[in-house]
Amino acid sequence: MPRLVLVRHAKAVDRMDADDDFERGLTPRGRNDAADTAMTLHKAGVCISLALVSPAQRTLQTFIAMKEALGNPAFEDPMALYHASPDMLLRAATEALDRADTVMLVGHNPGIGVLAQNLAERAGRLQEMPDGYPTSAATVFTSTNPSLDRLTLDLIIDPKAR
Repeated sequence: MPRLVLVRHAKAVDRMDADDDFERGLTPRGRNDAADTAMTLHKAGVCISLALVSPAQRTLQTFIAMKEALGNPAFEDPMALYHASPDMLLRAATEALDRADTVMLVGHNPGIGVLAQNLAERAGRLQEMPDGYPTSAATVFTSTNPSLDRLTLDLIIDPKAR
């Protein structure tokens, strides 16, 4: 069954401490939070086949902090994912699910958070989602098909609740 894992990038340095938004890297806390999220996914038996990662520094660093715990999955970093809309993220995910059985999408708010909320609503579990979809948050959805028509929400990781 196709599985989609949505992850918001981990805590990044402040905008004022970077030359531009694209180059903002993770804080030490961000690296630790990303690794913790990956370990939680691993302990839940989530094994990623393909990761789609925004090419921004903070999303790539989030993926790097997570990849070993997730089995070192293949990844792609198309520019179209940088601050992509929820619709664009959903389109990228469904296309990837035609090629891989478990896809992880590492992105930015508001797009990744809105997509997670929209899919949680489809699964009938919107009320359980964390407010604002915090950094290093993750949600795991399973569907009966790659188009994500029928969904279950299997896992919610809210780092602020730890």
